[in-house]
Amino acid sequence: MDKDLKLNLYSSEFSTDTDISFVDTGIKAGFPSPAQDYLTGSIDLNRELIRHKETTFLARVSGSSLHEAGICDGDIIVIDKALEAKNGDFVVAFIDGEFTLKEFRYDERENCAWLIPHNKNYEPIKVTSENEFLVWGVLTYTIKQLRK
Repeated sequence: MDKDLKLNLYSSEFSTDTDISFVDTGIKAGFPSPAQDYLTGSIDLNRELIRHKETTFLARVSGSSLHEAGICDGDIIVIDKALEAKNGDFVVAFIDGEFTLKEFRYDERENCAWLIPHNKNYEPIKVTSENEFLVWGVLTYTIKQLRK
């Protein structure tokens, strides 16, 4: 298991009503178009990022097991405990007394789950009936700071 993973959990705060200007026409990653240099409305990040207020938590990632998937040390993740994990979802799982953050996969042939890291320094974790296991929540968004 990745012993370097630490998640600091925070409940989501809804007391603020902050609308942020929003460009709804799509931002091109190529040559900029002067015709699209205008705002089309505003967006409330609480409404955009959080579907289930009572079961949604934020956490700051500390660790590198999902680095190659773009989920990095210091990122803030949005976790929804109301969602059921599906193959390919990134989940916060509790296994044998420890939390971990991995990709969830279920193998019907072997009747077991796998927790898949996205870092070649970590091995996949096979979850069987022998393990104490719970999917604590499903990641719905990652928030990155790109400029420090």
